[in-house]
Amino acid sequence: MSRNSNIKRKTNETDIIIELEIDGEGKSKINTGIGFLDHMFELFSKHGLFDIELKAVGDLNVDCHHTVEDIGIVLGMAIKKALGEKISIKRYGTVFLPMDEALVMVSLDLSGRPYLVFSSDFNQNRVGDMDTQMVIEFFRAVSNSSGMNLHVKCLYGENTHHIIEAIFKAFAKSLREATRIDKDIKGIMSTKGSL
Repeated sequence: MSRNSNIKRKTNETDIIIELEIDGEGKSKINTGIGFLDHMFELFSKHGLFDIELKAVGDLNVDCHHTVEDIGIVLGMAIKKALGEKISIKRYGTVFLPMDEALVMVSLDLSGRPYLVFSSDFNQNRVGDMDTQMVIEFFRAVSNSSGMNLHVKCLYGENTHHIIEAIFKAFAKSLREATRIDKDIKGIMSTKGSL
């Protein structure tokens, strides 16, 4: 069973195309126009073993807000579509991930009910060409458009790059855990019969 999706979304502010393969090898081809976000997507792909092709054109002459948020929307849509009815998936994923002095926890539930809890302070306003305040906006967009209950917490850390990178890696690994097929799960992992 192939779990993949292809999403195109065009607005007056952004034009985004994403191809996602859940059961991939960690291959990526990324071009968002935002170097730091490209880096985050490359490591998200590698550490989650998701194959991703992403091309985004946005109004970066204004700032990075619309582009980052809309990419989050499109990624969430791609995850939701690729998982289909979510038959036999584990549903939950939790990872504690260290990166040098930083330690981050990401826990998620592919419940179909979006909710974001995000707890992290950043010492810098920008990393590369991306505003750090856009990290929460990105994950809010992913949560809302995928129907994901998502908790992100930085337990400690000083270097903003390290913290954000740890968040993206932990998100990748917890999503991989939650999307894995478990042959012992017959149907949907819910007493309701649907997610």
